[in-house]
Amino acid sequence: MTTSSSHNGSFPTEDVEAGPSKRDVGSGEDDDPLSDPFDISQTKHVSIKALKRWRQAALVLNASRRFRYTLDLKREVEKEKRRRMIRSHFQVIRAALLFKLAAEQDIGNIALPPTSGGDYGIGLEQLASMTRDHNFAALELYGGVKGLSNLLKTNIEFGINGDDIDLLERRNSFGSNTYPLKKRRNFLSFLWEAWQDLTLIILIVAAIASLALGIKTEGVEEGWYDGASIAFAVILVIVVTATSDYRQSLQFQILNNEKRNIQIEVMRGGKAVKILIFDVVVGDILPLRIGDQVPADGVLVTGHSLAIDESSMTGESKIVRKDQKSPFLMSGCKVADGVGTMMVTGVGINTEWGLLMASISEDIGEETPLQVRLNGVATLIGLVGLTVACLVLAVLLGRFFTGHSTNSDGSRQFVKGQTGATDAVNGVIKIITIAVTIVVVAVPEGLPLAVTLTLAYSMRKMMADKALVRRLSACETMGSATTICSDKTGTLTLNQMTVVEAYAGRKKLDPPDDSTQIHPMVVSLLSEGAAQNTTGNVFVPKDGGEVEVTGSPTEKAILAWAVKLGMKFDVARSETTVLQVLPFNSEKKRGGVALKRKDSEVHIHWKGAAEIVLASCTTYLDSNGHLQSIKEDEDFFKLAIDEMAARSLRCVAIAYRSCKIDKVPSDEESLDQWVLPEDDLVLLAIVGIKDPCRPGVKDAVRVCKEAGVKVRMVTGDNLGTAKAIALECRILGSAPDAIGHTIIEGKVFREFSEKEREQVAQEIIVMGRSSPNDKLLLVQALRKGGEVVAVTGDGTNDAPALHEADIGLAMGIQGTEVAKENSDIIILDDNFASVVKVVRWGRSVFANIQKFIQFQLTVNVAALIINVVAAVSSGSVPLNTVQLLWVNLIMDTLGALALATEPPTDQLMHRMPVGRREPLITNIMWRNLFIQAFYQVAVLLVLNFWGTSILRLQNKTREHANDVKNTMIFNTFVFCQIFNEFNARKPDEINVFSGMTKNYLFLGIIGMTCVLQIIIIEFLGKFTSTRRLSWKLWLVSVAIAIVSWPLAIVGKMIPVPKTPLSLRPIQQLRNHG
Repeated sequence: MTTSSSHNGSFPTEDVEAGPSKRDVGSGEDDDPLSDPFDISQTKHVSIKALKRWRQAALVLNASRRFRYTLDLKREVEKEKRRRMIRSHFQVIRAALLFKLAAEQDIGNIALPPTSGGDYGIGLEQLASMTRDHNFAALELYGGVKGLSNLLKTNIEFGINGDDIDLLERRNSFGSNTYPLKKRRNFLSFLWEAWQDLTLIILIVAAIASLALGIKTEGVEEGWYDGASIAFAVILVIVVTATSDYRQSLQFQILNNEKRNIQIEVMRGGKAVKILIFDVVVGDILPLRIGDQVPADGVLVTGHSLAIDESSMTGESKIVRKDQKSPFLMSGCKVADGVGTMMVTGVGINTEWGLLMASISEDIGEETPLQVRLNGVATLIGLVGLTVACLVLAVLLGRFFTGHSTNSDGSRQFVKGQTGATDAVNGVIKIITIAVTIVVVAVPEGLPLAVTLTLAYSMRKMMADKALVRRLSACETMGSATTICSDKTGTLTLNQMTVVEAYAGRKKLDPPDDSTQIHPMVVSLLSEGAAQNTTGNVFVPKDGGEVEVTGSPTEKAILAWAVKLGMKFDVARSETTVLQVLPFNSEKKRGGVALKRKDSEVHIHWKGAAEIVLASCTTYLDSNGHLQSIKEDEDFFKLAIDEMAARSLRCVAIAYRSCKIDKVPSDEESLDQWVLPEDDLVLLAIVGIKDPCRPGVKDAVRVCKEAGVKVRMVTGDNLGTAKAIALECRILGSAPDAIGHTIIEGKVFREFSEKEREQVAQEIIVMGRSSPNDKLLLVQALRKGGEVVAVTGDGTNDAPALHEADIGLAMGIQGTEVAKENSDIIILDDNFASVVKVVRWGRSVFANIQKFIQFQLTVNVAALIINVVAAVSSGSVPLNTVQLLWVNLIMDTLGALALATEPPTDQLMHRMPVGRREPLITNIMWRNLFIQAFYQVAVLLVLNFWGTSILRLQNKTREHANDVKNTMIFNTFVFCQIFNEFNARKPDEINVFSGMTKNYLFLGIIGMTCVLQIIIIEFLGKFTSTRRLSWKLWLVSVAIAIVSWPLAIVGKMIPVPKTPLSLRPIQQLRNHG
């Protein structure tokens, strides 16, 4: 299973650092040797030591199956060694490269000219060697980036042609952007794993011995039934278990394939198009922005302040600047700063990252807190069961050898000096198989695995609800979330931005895109700034079709507005040369570009948060093109911004300034370090951008409030816009609610002391003008205050907050790859309503597990008590080995399938969040469990001791009467479990049938169990040691079992104390003792 860390094609989706990030640290409670090893509240940053402790403390019958979906600690260590080895290999290559470059400077260039590779002017080996060795001399020999693009038949501005023939030729010549994945396990491997259960192995050995002894004493015709029936029952358990596990693995495989479907932007035929990462080919031209991961090896075409984080390859947390002197880019690295364009020169297995991914298995698994706690419950129950089995074994062996055990006809099974060795061994084997079978039933091996089953089901369904789970534990933790810190743009709003208001100078444009109301010089400057100070693009089809605008929603809105004003995008870009770019920065809330015009005049354009850019302006151009001082009209502009913000508009100011050419650094290195002047700006325009609230957000926020989950909005917009949107979305109930620290600016919050932040954080509902660091501080303060925090994020700088939060939710559409990598769940449609659905599913996981626990413990308690009492009192057990294995199948695998896959209900969102320390078995569950178990034990023991007379079997032979009575006990017991399965669906509701018709799997399993039970009783008597029952006895069995329904209704009316029963005081006494 690859939910904790999966790799997207040739992308890394985790930082491959020199060691595990937070695993080695661990919390004090996790590492306390006296604490409960199963008491792990969260596994996101838990230590390896704590993970080892709970594994060592668990009572396990089948380790390979039990720990299949947990972190493979041994493989994790091996994987880390492999990473270190590959990194050291990379460092050796780099050292050799530096040595070689130094030698080349002395003896001259030794790069070989390009040799033709099929349809292209350069072959795969030369291309891969140049990129891998960072051979700048070879690149220069090939004519630099321009010459290399000619050899690869690509245009550095418009990209490759991109038709099917072109793509096929490139893949054939240079390979595809994939690497070999681990071969999927087949069904036989799951069969082998299910067979590893120690108790099942003992039963098979016993079955073989019983078969041999039976044939020897009774002949082939009659003697093979006992041994064969046990063997068949064991094989059935193995096959059903393996089938269930195999289906789960297929579901996880589907989810992992979804995770790899990463889309990236490339230029093909002059048009920006989105493609899957696997479809990248050599020659592709890719734009690079902050937060992107480099999808393949390549060379830099153009770049401004481009900085790459190469730690995923080198293991060193060092940011490397990329320019024309250092143009080589490695697959798997991340863009830390700046913007650029690259040309792909190596893909897939021909890259260092591809080799690394191909050599490291990604299937390492991950445990969840619920899984660990259930292992604790399973261990406790298993120890009780083991004790009971040993007691039954001792009693039965004692009674057998003292002559107190009798056959169904009344004869003694063992008579000293008369019973032969074969009969004695056969009797002992039967007793051992019964004891071992009690262990099989008593140790709930499937209980921890039920978590995986319900998570696999939930994750698949969550995909339909637009949520992709990257970490299994997040699925559970969302059920405990007490607060959600949400972004505004695209999460609470539609992210469909349009300019609806615009001011040019003091003049308000109506409509906002009417260029006739503005002086041509202002229009020209606006077009120049819009075309160059952007990461977006405008594509004008040659056939005169509709103009296509691409980029972030804000960029698209401004570009679309500029196009309507008359901007010719390609013309505007061709008339100026970009000298330096400062990409939009979420800290400074603005971005700038320095341009050199054809007349050698330099213009510096700025665009960003209106009040911040306005503060840097000293003059403005009015609608007539005249320069005016801003001092007298500053209040007018501030009022215009506030009015637009009050109407939920995002306010963006556009400004520029001139700069003398002699003030601009002349050499490339100094130009890269040049800080763009940001004072004495001339205001050109202020625009108000409308981004409507998503239709379902109000209802989603209301549902959260009813569920005890507080919604907080954290946005980079100003307080006016943030407040208006919060009121519109009902995050703020009304304007008077905005008192105290309810609404706060990021800079105010960060100035508080740590203690003050903890107190203030509880009050905050809206945080405006926040930086990513403010979001991180808020998350830390809330967590210290005991909150379970879910946080949404889309930018690279959100990564620390996403990583720190209990549940990090990255946006699937607007989110950068770095944000997604640090998240636990990806919201595929960027919609807040989808976040609420994740909370619903998280609560459903916990509720489904509780249903299964209640059902399974009832079976455990009833089966154990019945067999123990019967064994001690009469020396025989009413439920034999084959019957107990069938009960185990109903209880374990089929029960988990039926109850762990219940869909979530609206009732779940009318409760408070599930506490991290909330007991798995609530007082309500204890009540239900004891009532049902007591009823089953009482009825079945009555049948066991007085069944012959109650069922009026006195006139039958003793053997026949005993067989019918035991068959009746077995049949009634199974039907009690079937009817109790309905009760388990709704532990705290009277109507246990609501929503049942929608759960086809539950109905199918109930129906299948009933049909198989009828077949077992009526047709397989020889194998199961049962007798056919009359229709009257069938009705009696069902009637006894159906009483569990009214009994459950009566039981639910019995009040239970709110304080949960807990073993914690006992644990504390043991620790202090």
